[in-house]
Amino acid sequence: MAVDVEKYSARDAREQLRAQTELHRIINVAAQNTGLDQREWYEQVSGDGELAVLPEDVDVSVVVGDFTRQLETILGEFNRKAATRLRLRVAMHHGTLTPGPFGPAGDAPIVVSRLLDARPLRRLLADEQDRDLALIVSQSLYQDVIRTGFCSLDPEEFQPVRVNAKGIQYHGFVRRTEHARMAPVALRAAAAGGGVGLIAIPGGRA
Repeated sequence: MAVDVEKYSARDAREQLRAQTELHRIINVAAQNTGLDQREWYEQVSGDGELAVLPEDVDVSVVVGDFTRQLETILGEFNRKAATRLRLRVAMHHGTLTPGPFGPAGDAPIVVSRLLDARPLRRLLADEQDRDLALIVSQSLYQDVIRTGFCSLDPEEFQPVRVNAKGIQYHGFVRRTEHARMAPVALRAAAAGGGVGLIAIPGGRA
């Protein structure tokens, strides 16, 4: 999972510190509220965001669905009272990687970073000023977790996008529909009659 604060560099030093502090708090509370232990995450932190690798036994559907909803809720509560809003781009993916001396190595952290920087995701925040969070997921994550109904996000809310970066094309899905609240997965399944960048690695996911 990769997270980035919009227009971070336009803030002065005091505002940057406040943004870092609030981002850390919001992610921590969202994780706690969804039963995720942030102490088990590998976090590669930058000033305006972070790349997080989650443990391999994490429930990916909870991260993609419930954690995202918690981020939206807590972020919205903060922004209603804040003098300067905190608006986030979030990218999620699952794939293989391996630990390295300077951070995770492999295609997965590259994919999630390219998706996070995707022009359609940036444009979504720019065009919809009332939006607090813009989410993009990789094509494989959408197909495996969202389209199949394993998480609490509605597949109909997502639109496919293509991202070209350094001569390589990446495929993702941007969540565009305004935050329609869905019932928990179990309730949805019962009513029908019936997991970011999450990167699966030897010993972890991101």
